[in-house]
Amino acid sequence: MSHFNVKKLKHIAVLTSGGDAPGMNAAIRAVVRTGIYHKLQVTAVIHGYQGLLDKEYKPLDLGSVSNIIQRGGTIIKTGRCKDFYHATGRTKAAKNFKAAGFDALVAIGGDGTFTGAQALWKEHTIPIIGVPGTIDNDVYGTDFTIGFDTAVNTGVEAIDKIRDTAASHDRLFIVEVMGRNSGHIALEVGLACGAEEVFIPENKVSIKHVLSIINRGIKRGKRSSLLICAEGDKPGQAYEFAKEIKKQSRFDAKVCILGHIQRGGSPTAKDRNLASRLGAAAVDFIRSGQCAVMAGEKDLKIVAVPLKDTFTKKKRINEDWLRLESILSI
Repeated sequence: MSHFNVKKLKHIAVLTSGGDAPGMNAAIRAVVRTGIYHKLQVTAVIHGYQGLLDKEYKPLDLGSVSNIIQRGGTIIKTGRCKDFYHATGRTKAAKNFKAAGFDALVAIGGDGTFTGAQALWKEHTIPIIGVPGTIDNDVYGTDFTIGFDTAVNTGVEAIDKIRDTAASHDRLFIVEVMGRNSGHIALEVGLACGAEEVFIPENKVSIKHVLSIINRGIKRGKRSSLLICAEGDKPGQAYEFAKEIKKQSRFDAKVCILGHIQRGGSPTAKDRNLASRLGAAAVDFIRSGQCAVMAGEKDLKIVAVPLKDTFTKKKRINEDWLRLESILSI
């Protein structure tokens, strides 16, 4: 675990990077208020790492973060910065960071954000603490990421409505939820909504197997079915599954892609509280001289996870949940 000298610590910066996630504002609020409580100056870097390159900063005070804990998105904007993938871009960012008088940085985002954060530390010794903000819940070292619970609940609410239509018309629906390289959202949504099967990257299932489950339900009088699909590399994968199902059977599956609706909206109480705890912990880690770590949660306790582990190690799917989904879908 890396450390730095905190004797001259006076000014910290905070940014959000990558995709937005409900609860990011709650995390920003916690960073600002915890920092100010401990007599630190806090400044926002606008538009993520791009803001470091463009010198786009905004000083934050207590009033700046009033009435934002319930808001989705991020008030300090976010995005992905192509220049930051290159050493020259990171060198420029580090130079601007030091010229602005910042002593440490809190970076809120996912594995891409932490990859850039680790590079800044290794190449330029910029003290950085990560806070996991991504709906995918795919960051190693923390049980949950900020925004995941909200995304799951948004998905469940939408799918409950779709189920009404499926039941009314005796239809098979495939609902695609977000999850680029992970099936955490799809699995939790599938279990909560009583899906017949979930298509996730971590557990490949054959169309033949899915059809056997659907036909088994039909034999006992079931007239509608629901399948949940993680989007994978690109949105629209559900259409491929629907096409293959029709090719191998008489079923004409209807497809619904929830898309970015899952990224927005007011965060749940669970996400607000998680974000508040992790944001405050990030400042506490900085004050203790820790850096190049992520503030995570394991078994309801705050933990410091080496940044490198967050994107080099794979977070596994919950096998017990997967097994339970299979049992309850009979």
